[in-house]
Amino acid sequence: MAAKRRKHIRMSTTSVPTGVDLLQTAGLNKGPGFPLEERELFRLRGLLPPQLCTIEKQVLRVMNNFRRMLTDLDRYLYLIALQDRNETLFYRVVLEYLEEMLPIIYTPTVGEACQKYGHIFRRPRGLFITLADRGEIADLLRNWPYVDVRIIVVTDGERILGLGDLGSNGMGIPVGKLSLYTACAGVAPSQCLPITLDVGTNTQSLLDDPLYIGTRERRLRGEDFDSFIAEFFRAVREVFPHAVIQFEDFGTNNAFRLLDYYRDKVSAFNDDIQGTASVVLSGIYSSLRLTGGALKDQRFLFLGAGEAGIGIADLITSAMIAEGLPEAEARKRSWHVDSKGLVVKSRTDLAPHKLPYAHEHEPMPDLLAAVKALKPTGIIGVSGQPGKFTQEIVEAMAELNERPLVFSLSNPTSKSECTAEEAYTWTKGRAIFASGSPFDPVTLDGVTHVPGQGNNAYVFPGVGLGIIACESSRVTDEMFFEAAKTLAGLVTEEDLALGRVYPAMTRIREVSAAIATTVAEIAYERGFARRPKPENMRECIESQMYYPEYEDYI
Repeated sequence: MAAKRRKHIRMSTTSVPTGVDLLQTAGLNKGPGFPLEERELFRLRGLLPPQLCTIEKQVLRVMNNFRRMLTDLDRYLYLIALQDRNETLFYRVVLEYLEEMLPIIYTPTVGEACQKYGHIFRRPRGLFITLADRGEIADLLRNWPYVDVRIIVVTDGERILGLGDLGSNGMGIPVGKLSLYTACAGVAPSQCLPITLDVGTNTQSLLDDPLYIGTRERRLRGEDFDSFIAEFFRAVREVFPHAVIQFEDFGTNNAFRLLDYYRDKVSAFNDDIQGTASVVLSGIYSSLRLTGGALKDQRFLFLGAGEAGIGIADLITSAMIAEGLPEAEARKRSWHVDSKGLVVKSRTDLAPHKLPYAHEHEPMPDLLAAVKALKPTGIIGVSGQPGKFTQEIVEAMAELNERPLVFSLSNPTSKSECTAEEAYTWTKGRAIFASGSPFDPVTLDGVTHVPGQGNNAYVFPGVGLGIIACESSRVTDEMFFEAAKTLAGLVTEEDLALGRVYPAMTRIREVSAAIATTVAEIAYERGFARRPKPENMRECIESQMYYPEYEDYI
């Protein structure tokens, strides 16, 4: 699908600042792209070099500088600085070079950026809401300069990627996710709001760090935490009544609790639980086109039983039920190994979210023993533990299956259960591999294998766009189930021939528009949509997608 260009909006000259103020307003700045008439009217003469420079030339300059950087963290900082001074140019660069930019503005580089956030901090982005703001959260939200907020990504920083409790340093995640909403799905930057709820941190090294940007307190728990979250939701409904809220990187126990409590009350979802599940289910559907057989005949073994693992298993269960399998039998097709071994019914140390997948079986001490006993068709790594898919385990999967599924999904790359090269080498090229962070293609015996990246960016931007387009009052599991099928349907035979179970990332706006259409249609069918239904949903959605180009101000 060709990039959709929104019509130019001729602005009132009274709404545009002048002089240096205009050049320092990221959402309006064009740098040397201001034409002569605008330079005259807005008092820019002399403040810019005389040579007019189109956005295309500015992109070229950015890429020349970007590619001279020595480290990915330097590239991240360069792009964030660009976003701070010229938002339109930033998104044009990201959109045109998405495959090159995605690992920098999001995983894996954003993980390193979060770990060092207080040390590399330059300019605030988003809102930081602390315990000292209790009773005044609505007033604090009104400090945000944009009134038509449609998507909020919020974290409390307790479980940032696979890196653990980073407190307020976790702000890099909402900022990065919302950059993807704009780049991948065309949600206007002014409609996006990143928020960190600073409820403390239990990471002592952060509490001791003189450059830590957050509150130096231990994490709030219990009823006080719940009341703080409740006030936050009330404030959002009051100040931004049309916004959908995306939970991001909350600790496992809170993530499940908050989703269960709020999912039927407001328009909200948890990307770690629901978005990850949708992406993985889509990859499984695509894999079945290579292996043959039905989903209901597969058996999956997860390394990890947290938000991602249980969320994926729940959606797989729903999909198997849709294929006619009874619920109890469908659940038995997913097994989990946690830090104590195989999750089985006889264990007395299981958290509530693990209980639906605690099946009758003798205890197993580790993943290798479980693979040999259960004979899964696929292993799915969501543990945050690097190297746990050992050669012995992957080779055992290859002995059991002609085309074993090896999904090594932990982020960032340093936490991946195995690399693409390991998976292909240990299975002699027979593995169907997907990862959370990107890996380069692998050539083995003259055959090049292109690993799929099970990146949530394939799903959550499209889901959010669909919710925004119809103003759905709810976000449901059905939407993520149908999004998975929509995404899988966009995988071509050419993709599969390369071993890739997801579409090329260069098609991301097409993917997002298709998923948004699917999600909006469900919202109308279920009575959740609050806007009149358009005659052509896909055209309506595409017409709303922001495209980064300079607007005419006169």
